[in-house]
Amino acid sequence: MKEFNLQEELKKLPDRPGVYLMHDAMDRIIYVGKAVVLKNRVRQYFQNGGNKSPKVLRMVSQIAWFETIVVDSEAEALVLECNLIKEYRPKYNTMLKDDKGYPYIRVTVEEAFPRVMLARRPGRDHSRYYGPYVNAGAVKDTIKLTHRLFRIRDCSRKLPEDIGKERPCLNYHIHQCDAPCQGYITPEKYGEAIRKAQDFLEGHYEILIDQLTEKMQAAAAELDFESAATFRELLFSVQKMEQRQKVSDLNQENRDIIALAMEGEDAIVQVFFVREGKLIGRDHFHVRVADGDASGQVLEDFVKQFYAGTPFMPKEIFLPEEIGEAESIGRWLSAKSGHKVSLVVPKKGEKHRLMELAESNAQMILGRDREKVKREEARTTGAVHEIEELLGLSGIVRMEAFDISNISGFASVGSMVVYENGRPKRNDYRKFKIKWVNGPNDYASMEEVLTRRFTHGLEERETLREKGMEEAYGKFTNFPDLLMMDGGRGQVNIAEAVLSQLGLDIPVCGMVKDDNHRTRGLYFHNVELPIDTHSEAFQLITRIQDEAHRFAITFHRDLRSKNQVHSVLDDIDGIGPVRRKALMREFQTMDALRSATLEQLEAIPEMNHSVAVTVYAFFHDGEIPE
Repeated sequence: MKEFNLQEELKKLPDRPGVYLMHDAMDRIIYVGKAVVLKNRVRQYFQNGGNKSPKVLRMVSQIAWFETIVVDSEAEALVLECNLIKEYRPKYNTMLKDDKGYPYIRVTVEEAFPRVMLARRPGRDHSRYYGPYVNAGAVKDTIKLTHRLFRIRDCSRKLPEDIGKERPCLNYHIHQCDAPCQGYITPEKYGEAIRKAQDFLEGHYEILIDQLTEKMQAAAAELDFESAATFRELLFSVQKMEQRQKVSDLNQENRDIIALAMEGEDAIVQVFFVREGKLIGRDHFHVRVADGDASGQVLEDFVKQFYAGTPFMPKEIFLPEEIGEAESIGRWLSAKSGHKVSLVVPKKGEKHRLMELAESNAQMILGRDREKVKREEARTTGAVHEIEELLGLSGIVRMEAFDISNISGFASVGSMVVYENGRPKRNDYRKFKIKWVNGPNDYASMEEVLTRRFTHGLEERETLREKGMEEAYGKFTNFPDLLMMDGGRGQVNIAEAVLSQLGLDIPVCGMVKDDNHRTRGLYFHNVELPIDTHSEAFQLITRIQDEAHRFAITFHRDLRSKNQVHSVLDDIDGIGPVRRKALMREFQTMDALRSATLEQLEAIPEMNHSVAVTVYAFFHDGEIPE
């Protein structure tokens, strides 16, 4: 890095909004901030005097150089700041320790016969989404009850194209679906059921309760006690749902209520989720703070990070105290959501009571979970820091480990597992079927897996660059800070050769095992480094090694199972997946198929005369009817 002249660079700062990134001597980004006027904000860090917190003083002492990114508006700076914090996780930024998502209920209103289903996040489609909900179990119960109440289909058949192609499923026979797959209900009538389901999901229970009560009483009057019992069970379910959702009205608005509890470096943010005036759930988040951080700053950082990553935006966000950038954050969230979002500090009444409730919950969790949080930090990020010290590296966030699995060369597979900040990131795990290597050659198989993994990554990066989407991520674009091989010198040499050939500079270490197949040490830069078996680093390395092996073995077992699944129909010439499915749909059992006449076989739309003759002959010892 070229010499950085601080005073000269301060003079060059632009008089415009933007984002600044502070780097330390190791070129790590240690802080990301935004400014309405970069020139004024960045200079403040390096001016004498002022009421700087201990955290800011420590950070400034470690700054080796800084860079700035200019944008057109304060709102754009806010968005960019959030994205950069999530990407680089700087040391001196307040960081969320949780990466939680909340399920939604999706109604596919764009379909001719819509469905009600669970969705992990809203999609970019024309469906209607309800939520988010904190309790996934409650979401599944709600969807199940919606299907029962309104007899909505839960299949994935493509309608109306597939109407009449298959028999109605069990739900039709137990009166929980009106079988639109058979044309037994018109789109208009089905649409009425969907509209009632949407009213139910929006919390309008009263009309439904009255209707169920009336039907239950009418069935009982006609001595149809079975139907009356069914309506009674549905009525109890709806009443239970109503009671579970019911809290103070709060003018039927969507609100998030945020509270904070702090003690030393430990802090808990508690969030209550209120939708349509009903408390649908709550959750808490651990955040990392430094000595001297003000509560208002922690809340401000939390709000920016949390709402940068959540697709749902309430109309109001309740906070326990004013935050410094409330107005600009409100404008940003309003633009992001398409409706006005207000940041409110309630002072009295029911709103203030709910805020006090959230604060007491946060304080309780902080007192209860403090030691648990510290233990979790030690076994994750603390273990990563120990590995950094052992290898003489810094800035390790993402680690990738690879393993090969086969039985005498049969169905060789490779696994790639990913750990970020000491925690498994299962969405980034990848599987590889070995294509280029024949026989049991683990070294060659590992070379293939690594070559394919990083070649895919480079190609994806180039494609995104050509499209002007460098900030986006594909399946392989995110490269590791450390590559961990399941083995010693041989596996490490293979990995380093692949990386060198592709022009990549990524440190590689081997996880060495002893004669009893237990982790013994790390092989790095041609030296085996012993590890304290009681250290958190040792425990993390063992977990990574075991996870890579487990993932590879599971994939290999799945492939073997698929290869062993074999139908007698697969032995008949001319019978592929489509015809096999058609035959089993028509005849249900092998005995029925074996007894079928040639005319019955020819009557199946997917069959022709010659194939029907082949099937008949197969089951009749080669006999062909005249």
